[in-house]
Amino acid sequence: MTQPKSDLPDASPDRRTVTVEAGEAGERLDRFLAAKLDDLSRSRVKALIEQGMVSDDGTPAGDPSQKVKPGQRFTVTLPPPETAEPDAQNIPLTVVYEDDDLIIIDKPAGMVVHPAPGNPDSTLVNALLAHCGVSLSGIGGVRRPGIVHRIDKDTSGLLVAAKNDLAHASLTTQFAAHSIDRAYLALVWGVPMPPAGEVSGNIARSNRDRKKMAVVASGGKTALTRYRTLGRHGSLVSLVECRLETGRTHQIRVHMAAIGHPLVGDATYGGRRNRGTANQNTANQNTGGNDPVKTALANFPRQALHARELGFQHPRTGERLLFRSNLPADIQQLLDLLGIISPNGLPGGN
Repeated sequence: MTQPKSDLPDASPDRRTVTVEAGEAGERLDRFLAAKLDDLSRSRVKALIEQGMVSDDGTPAGDPSQKVKPGQRFTVTLPPPETAEPDAQNIPLTVVYEDDDLIIIDKPAGMVVHPAPGNPDSTLVNALLAHCGVSLSGIGGVRRPGIVHRIDKDTSGLLVAAKNDLAHASLTTQFAAHSIDRAYLALVWGVPMPPAGEVSGNIARSNRDRKKMAVVASGGKTALTRYRTLGRHGSLVSLVECRLETGRTHQIRVHMAAIGHPLVGDATYGGRRNRGTANQNTANQNTGGNDPVKTALANFPRQALHARELGFQHPRTGERLLFRSNLPADIQQLLDLLGIISPNGLPGGN
């Protein structure tokens, strides 16, 4: 656990001066400045120009598309980042890695990532605002963490957030290019056949229930999940690793349910598999039976899904980073009861 950093903002504007060299003539102003000031995205530079925060020897440069000339001297004024609307809250976080550009969090199940109706506070964003404090230089001029991907409230595991425009732009590009390594561990009903394969199918909002996602025959967004079975308990449940080639809402939950192997504990996509186990558990109790495996499976309170692996190229250094997270106690205890060996503690498991 880590302690929150100071959240007192620096009220002084940041002024930077850039001179156009002979070989840089003819570039668009916004592109030229973004290349020179590598911690600012081009969209951020464009906004600053349009706000009158970029001057050419004291004269506001109001056109982002103007061509720069040799010897021009531009001053860029960065106002102090605005305070983010969500409140900073002192919520303990498990920080896996942190530097000036980004932070990796091992999120517990039950924590919402971003404030929204129904979850206005106590989110990961609230916690990051308190933890990171002044190290957040601002995303688009607002002192806030850049959330470039999310994991569901009841999914545990690794998540990266950007601290500045440079990191935010780079990570967003990597996610869009599907160059991020993401592996999840899931406990699913049944035994997938074949034991390793891939699930493809466009995902969109369900026509029957707009709160759910579904595999659709037309429209939607392309989605691809690669899976492999790591262990199983007879024919009842299996531990699978799922690697995402795309990142759609509820992708693993939807894809595994689509091939007949929904996640244990998934009340949204589990269908009759979860309800059937619960009914069997009730029948066992009513007749004096006691099957600890079925009881544990029936009572598991969330989808058994953990974001175990996260890899990407560092936005500033270009170094390839890879992080792994061990299974949380609730899923590990369930696997122990099932007699399934998890990757925790094995080579490559940490």
